[in-house]
Parts: sequence; structure tokens; C-alpha cells
Amino acid sequence: MIFENILQAIGNTPIVRLNQVSQKGNAKFFAKTEFMNPGGSIKDRIGWYLVEDAERRQLLHPGGTIVESTSGNTGVGLAIAAAIKGYKTVFVLPDKMSQEKIRTLRAFGARVVVTPTAVAPEDPRSYYQVSRRIARETPNSYYMNQYDNLANREAHYRYTGPEILRQMPDIDVFVAGIGTGGTVCGVGKYLKEHKPSCKVIAVDPVGSIVYDYFKTGNLKSAPKTYKIEGIGEDFIPKNYDFSVIDDMIQVEDKESFLMTREMLTREGLYCGVSCGAATVGALKWISQQGQTFHNKNVLVILPDSGNRYLSKVFNDDWMREAGFLEKPSLGLVADLVRGSTHSQEPVVMAKQSEKVSEVIERMREKNISQLPVIDDAGWIKGLISESTLLSALYEGRTQPQQSIENLVDPSVEFVTLEDPIEKVSRLVTAGKTPLVSDPNRAGNLITIITKIDLLTYLGHRGA
Repeated sequence: MIFENILQAIGNTPIVRLNQVSQKGNAKFFAKTEFMNPGGSIKDRIGWYLVEDAERRQLLHPGGTIVESTSGNTGVGLAIAAAIKGYKTVFVLPDKMSQEKIRTLRAFGARVVVTPTAVAPEDPRSYYQVSRRIARETPNSYYMNQYDNLANREAHYRYTGPEILRQMPDIDVFVAGIGTGGTVCGVGKYLKEHKPSCKVIAVDPVGSIVYDYFKTGNLKSAPKTYKIEGIGEDFIPKNYDFSVIDDMIQVEDKESFLMTREMLTREGLYCGVSCGAATVGALKWISQQGQTFHNKNVLVILPDSGNRYLSKVFNDDWMREAGFLEKPSLGLVADLVRGSTHSQEPVVMAKQSEKVSEVIERMREKNISQLPVIDDAGWIKGLISESTLLSALYEGRTQPQQSIENLVDPSVEFVTLEDPIEKVSRLVTAGKTPLVSDPNRAGNLITIITKIDLLTYLGHRGA
């Protein structure tokens, strides 16, 4: 099939069975792979629809600017439509969103504005209010407002819902994260009209106010920060229609991030964090029902791609800092340098302007084989080693009275005491020399980690 443009390739995403992460002997779990849309997320479905709806209502005019507050994916969906239709774009994101999302939007030529996450929706610094202000100040612009724009919900009611029922007529439970409300409420409304027996379950992160509001009907709970992106809210958007939602379940950051990694390593599904959250929510909710849904068909929406979270969920260092991974099995750099005599003494340095003969003499006096090299401002430029000096002198590439500047090896990388030994091992294997720094220590540099240091530590760990 040949399409007139990329917009026609949106939708009809595959449904696949989850075989490894689901509970054995209970319900049958399936996933709708929305990351297979052209822009990599379910938000492609509303991008073109919101634009065409604004055009029909004469709110968006030729050559105009689309302004939107987004967690990233809606921005991509709108940017695709804007590229084809000739609109400019400005997107406002909270600062907890991944760098991959920000760079993707900028790749489309969009202006991206980043605002604080931990502020109230009515705060003038929030991404909702900044979007409105930019729209007011920009001539011939329109604030799309996916949260209160009912065309969001309508797009899923008219297209996503029928597509799901066509693909999976025997669906028993539909599970989706709740953010703007467009997906779960739009699809939920269609399913309730055409298959009333199907349960609609929304998934909300701990820290969002939506779960408490759904359960109690009041807004007493204060929002708290959480790391899951794309779902959860600190206010109630107009797209919400709780009458089509049968139940709601909460998920934690840690279990959602870890499930996202499992979806890749156990199911081969390269999806984002809200996908892990939705899957955890589906498993939790079904588990709470006992045998009621034994052998029933549960469909989970996987909203977006994992390539937008490489710097977070698929980054071991970030995951450890967030507290989602245990302490590395090999220990930390602090364990390696603890008790080391040379780590207690100031590191002997060389200046890049010093002569070869001077550096050789210092190595001899201190009985050391390599020195960090600094420039006149004190910045470390790399290392000079006895083997480098020996080969340079032997081959005639330098003379004793010449400076060492052209002999400095720049392949060094700083690590901290809190970094895992695995990171040091990767650096050494790649031919780099780790330099241990501590900003709380005078001079910052603690020690150089050599291959023999690493081998000695690993060889004595079990002793």
C-alpha cells in the first residue's frame, strides 16, 4: 500500500501477546504496540486530529504557530502534522522529561521551552501557564491544550476504540495509563457503548492526584513529584470522563521502571516507562480480582518507544541514582581506594610546559610510572607515562629538553567515589584511565586507577 503522506500511516498498530512478564495460569495479557506509530507514540493519533479540528473551527490559520504544553510525545505528533501542513511549533515541557524527547522536538525545528516540574498548575512558571502566555504573546498562534481540548478524547473514540474492537473482539479488560485522559476515556467510551462487558481500568502513578479524586471525589490530596513520564496529573483535565472507567490502580516509580526493562529483556518490546507502568497496573489489578478474570483477555496500551528513555530507564547509572537498582555487585570506587596508601597523599602532577628530563626525574624520585598533566590554569589535560616517554625518546620523536605537551595521552575520564566498579572496568577495558575526583577535597583529584589497582581489588574481593 502506498500512502499520500506519513499521516496516513498512523494507527493499525499490532497487538502482541505478553508471554514472560504476565502471571502464569491467570488472565491472558496482550499489548497494543503504539510505539510502532510513525512518530513513536500513541500521541501521533491525536496530533493530526487536533490540527485538523482547529482548522475546521478556524482557530488555526495558514502560516500560524502551534503552541502546546506536552510531556514530549504529543509534541512529536503535532510536529509531524505541522511539518506537512506548514505550521511553526512551540512546545513547553517540564524539566523532568528526558533529553531524548527535547532533542527529538528540536529536530523537527520546534522551539522548546523547559519549565520547573515541582510547581502548581496555576503557578506562572508551570508548563501549562507558560504555554498560555506564549500563545497570547505570539501573533497568529493557537494553544492546542490537549488536556481540555475534547478533540483529544474524540480522536480515540472515533479511531482507536473501533480499531481495538476490530482487532480484538473478545477483549475483556482494557488497561491504559491516565494522563490527559484522551486515550482511556475515548477508548473507554467506545468500548462501553459497543461491548459493555469490557472492564476499563486506568493506571495512575503514586504522587498524582487522579487516583484519590477517582476514589473519593475530592481534591484534598496534594500532588507529589514522581519520575514516570506521560501519565498522572496535578489537576483534573476536561477530557476526563470517569463514568467510562470501572476502576483505577496506582503504581510506583520503581516497579514501573524495572518492568520497562523487563519488557525489553523478556518480551523484546522496546517501550517507554508509561508502558511499564501500564503493564504493572494491569498485573496488579488482575491479581486483586482473584479467579474472577481467569483466562480472560486483558489488553494493555503501550504508549511510546524506549528510544526516548535511553538516558534514564536504560541507563544503569541513572537508575542507581534514582534508587531503582541495587548497589553494584562489584562495589563502588570508594571500596577500591579505601585503605590505599597512595590515595591518602596528594597526587603528583606535571605541567604540560615541563621538559621531558624534568618529568623523568620526578618519576624516578617518586617511584611512579605515570603523572596527570595540567595546563597553566590547573586543568587536567591527560596523562604522561614512562612507556610513552621511553618510546618517544627511543624513536626520536622528542628530546630531553623539549616539553611533554605533545606526548600527553588525553584518554582519561573522571569518576567519583560513588561510581560503580563496573564503570571503572568499562573505562579500563576501553583503554581509558580513570581519575578519581572528590569536589570536597582540596585539589579534587584523589588518585589514578591503574589496571593493577583494578586487578588487585577484584582478586581480593572474596578474601
